[in-house]
Amino acid sequence: MNGLSLRLLTIVAATLVLLCSCDDGPPPPTPEQIRQQIQRLLPPNLADGQGWAEDIYTAFDSLKIRPVAPNICATLAVIEQESGFNPDPVVPGLAKIARAEIDRRAASHHVPLFVVRGALGFKASNGQTYEQRLAAVRTEQDLDQIFEDMIASVPMGRRLLGGANPVHTAGPMQVSIAFAEQFAKKRDYPYANVTSIRSEVFTRRGGVYFGVAHLLGYKTNYPALKYRFADYNAGFYASRNAAFQHAVSVASGLPLSLDGDLVKYGRKKQLAGATELAVQSIATSLSSTPAAIHADLQLGDSLSFEGTDLYRDVFALAERKSGKALPRETMPNIRLDSPKITRKLTTEWFATRVEQRYQRCMAKARR
Repeated sequence: MNGLSLRLLTIVAATLVLLCSCDDGPPPPTPEQIRQQIQRLLPPNLADGQGWAEDIYTAFDSLKIRPVAPNICATLAVIEQESGFNPDPVVPGLAKIARAEIDRRAASHHVPLFVVRGALGFKASNGQTYEQRLAAVRTEQDLDQIFEDMIASVPMGRRLLGGANPVHTAGPMQVSIAFAEQFAKKRDYPYANVTSIRSEVFTRRGGVYFGVAHLLGYKTNYPALKYRFADYNAGFYASRNAAFQHAVSVASGLPLSLDGDLVKYGRKKQLAGATELAVQSIATSLSSTPAAIHADLQLGDSLSFEGTDLYRDVFALAERKSGKALPRETMPNIRLDSPKITRKLTTEWFATRVEQRYQRCMAKARR
């Protein structure tokens, strides 16, 4: 065989390899196949399973999240844990909880109770007083509507009650309303004819969309989804930040609460918290300054924090002191605090319950 023939044979063989490689693997699933997969993984006998599958598919498609079994099952596990697939779940004892919360918030804002009682005595558009409407409230959506009506209708309602609405999470995934409103400013909401983002969170479609965004719409280096479940309850990167706090504690010798909060927020955001003070105590060993430490810690709600010198140096120092590798993620040690919670529950309890539901869903997906 001459050189030219050998080269021709080589080209033909390479072409055949390329052609064969194009046929490797199944084609990507169609939208209808994805919807069917979601519907198959939903609880049996769920009312309007097709509607649930459509809303979940729309969330994944709009947010560009891969509709693979782990992501689908993670979403279904959170929905089941948070609401049992009820877009507007009934909260036991909500009327009593709401009334106590109103009094508590009034006291914290130095609003006299007689003023609150006077506001509750006004009649709503349905002829009942707001006190009567509160006594009959069963769901958070009912409570939210009452508060919004009071703020708009009662004399000085916005001054007395503005910001006092006790409903902060809503919908089938109990997602933060504040998160939804902020997220909607950055991304186009996939549905038209929207009254407000707040009202959308109470719907199945809106609650699922913003819940999926909060659960899966950010990048992490976590080795397991259970840390996302913890973050869903405690805040973005709380599991990673709790592990960092543990490393800071080891490096500095100072005890820290592993709550995932690296800096203070709100009115106290300029003040150094316990984690920041602990890092400052080892600043010389880190070859860093208080200003640089503060700047890096403020990246604690993003993936970029892991690329900072502070993150790397703290772990390096802690591992030298401990003589072993330290985890880059751990369960935040947070007790759940909400007027709706009457038991001693923690973020770890929440993540564990969701993980159990997730594993059952994955077992079903493998069948």
